[in-house]
Amino acid sequence: MVVRVSDEVALAWEQIQQEALAVLKRESMLKAFLEETILERASFAEGLGNFLAKILETKVMPSSVLYQVFIDAYRQDPHILDCAVKDYKAVISRDPASSSLSVPFLYLKGTQALQAYRVAHFLWQNDRKDLAYFLQSVISKFFAVDIHPAAKIGSGLLIDHATGLVIGETAVVGDDVSILQEVTLGGTGKESGDRHPKVGNGVMIGAGAKILGNIKIGEGAKIGAGSVVLTEVAPHTTVAGIPARPVGRPKENMPSLGMDQSLETKEPICTTGCGVICAKII
Repeated sequence: MVVRVSDEVALAWEQIQQEALAVLKRESMLKAFLEETILERASFAEGLGNFLAKILETKVMPSSVLYQVFIDAYRQDPHILDCAVKDYKAVISRDPASSSLSVPFLYLKGTQALQAYRVAHFLWQNDRKDLAYFLQSVISKFFAVDIHPAAKIGSGLLIDHATGLVIGETAVVGDDVSILQEVTLGGTGKESGDRHPKVGNGVMIGAGAKILGNIKIGEGAKIGAGSVVLTEVAPHTTVAGIPARPVGRPKENMPSLGMDQSLETKEPICTTGCGVICAKII
């Protein structure tokens, strides 16, 4: 089954195959792995669909069946593949540990989980919610990343390390966002309806941050590691603490691209969880 793709996607697959050949020259023990995942696959859709299906297969859902689910999704919505390539390019531009497109494709579970989510989201939008839930459950099991298939996520994302990431049903995440491990975009309790955060473009969310409730995180904001965010964050504002409060402004217009996780405040920030500037009370 032919999947029509953009020139960008086709060129990305050519690059990934060339990178795989270079790796093969350096490390012959990876020959079978690289042939199965990349070198014997004719297209990006075939390679990605096959690789994800092999990872996520279960006794009741063999890889051959999952592969067809992925290929059908790519055929009906080739934009899924465009988003994947943008995600891979985001990783190699922001993560110094990743120097080639084949690294996020083969090894980074945050990017892999995101691509599997994109198919689950496609299924959800096309009223195949039970299969979408099934995919969510196996994604959570194999990648330790729990993204509700109804959540709306843009492209150009870096999900770094990824373990413990939770994104709720009505969450919205914009383009060019960077998210580190153990982040939660969740609700505040048992409320129903629209109850999860809305994250703007270019936002950086530090490790372990919890953003709770139907609140807006403005474009270009930075959320400090370990923060608990319960109220809206203005665009191009840095917040930190428990509960989070403004501590400065990011040095860059889109902090997600620079990945600078330092805080821009000139005053010491409390690390005990009291949420105030300790220097003012000592």
